[in-house]
Amino acid sequence: MRSIVPRILAAAALATLSSVAQSQTVPAPVPGSNPIIRDKFTADPAPLVVGDRLYLYVGHDEAKRDEMFNMREWLVYSTTDMRNWTDHGPIMRVADFKWAKRDAWASQAIEKDGKFWFYAAVEHDDTHPGKAIAVAVSDSPTGPFTDAKGSALITNEMTPKGTHSWEDIDPTVFTDDDGTTWIAWGNRQAYIARLKPNMIEIDGPIVEITPPHFEEGPWLHKRGGLYYLTYASLDRATHTDERVSYSTAPSIRGPWTYRGELTGSGKYSFTIHPGIMEFRGHWYLFLHNAALAIGDQGGAIGRRAVTVEYLLYDANGLMLPVTQTEAGVTAPPPR
Repeated sequence: MRSIVPRILAAAALATLSSVAQSQTVPAPVPGSNPIIRDKFTADPAPLVVGDRLYLYVGHDEAKRDEMFNMREWLVYSTTDMRNWTDHGPIMRVADFKWAKRDAWASQAIEKDGKFWFYAAVEHDDTHPGKAIAVAVSDSPTGPFTDAKGSALITNEMTPKGTHSWEDIDPTVFTDDDGTTWIAWGNRQAYIARLKPNMIEIDGPIVEITPPHFEEGPWLHKRGGLYYLTYASLDRATHTDERVSYSTAPSIRGPWTYRGELTGSGKYSFTIHPGIMEFRGHWYLFLHNAALAIGDQGGAIGRRAVTVEYLLYDANGLMLPVTQTEAGVTAPPPR
């Protein structure tokens, strides 16, 4: 036994030295590299610029073991340099919508008339079965947000031609140059509608605008005179994971022209979700993948991580294909 003990101690010492050496050779992630948030699993990024600060609204993935999704709250982070992010904590929980029963899914916030309006997908209670879109309001981009309507803005009954009960998800909101605000949303079918000036009611008809291979996660933005509808796409004949595709139009009312894929799929992830914003002279594309591990929890369909890349346009206003990287915006902007 006495002859074994020194060997055990020597082996333990060697293992300790090896561990120390490994820890010394693995550099800490560069601030701002992908994924940009590393202490929580986050998904469905939605950027908003207010003054000299960019705010990023995300869902909080809390799935354990073999759970698919477990999302109960929305978080917000902010930055002034795209490198260092301030955690402002939860801005709302799905329980804050008394008529909703679960699923704090994709969201987006915008500023209008001095207030901040937050649109989010949830599961409605049994009075209106299926997914629904909620609207909340705050005087600050970091909340607190409160239910602005006391009921859903959009329910599954309002899109009767849809094929399934979870089609009314993933809202994107956009205010045009004339001050009119529009909302688009959908899963497999994409819809768009105008909002009333009060921001809590639909104004006019709901119109279907489903582009090729549309799956979910639409995002509306405008650059120059061109309107963009960017979304998570899935060509079921050739792909097993979502990618990002987009269409453009000369008017928010269309007609929309399909422009092809913008990115491939997110690493290890079935889903992907675009969010696009200009900030301090650069355009950015926010996404998510499933490449992050926290403790003994690896990435999965319900444990995703938000990323960001530079976004460039050609002379005709078309977006150039984006390669997803670990460096993200810590690398020099591509030219």
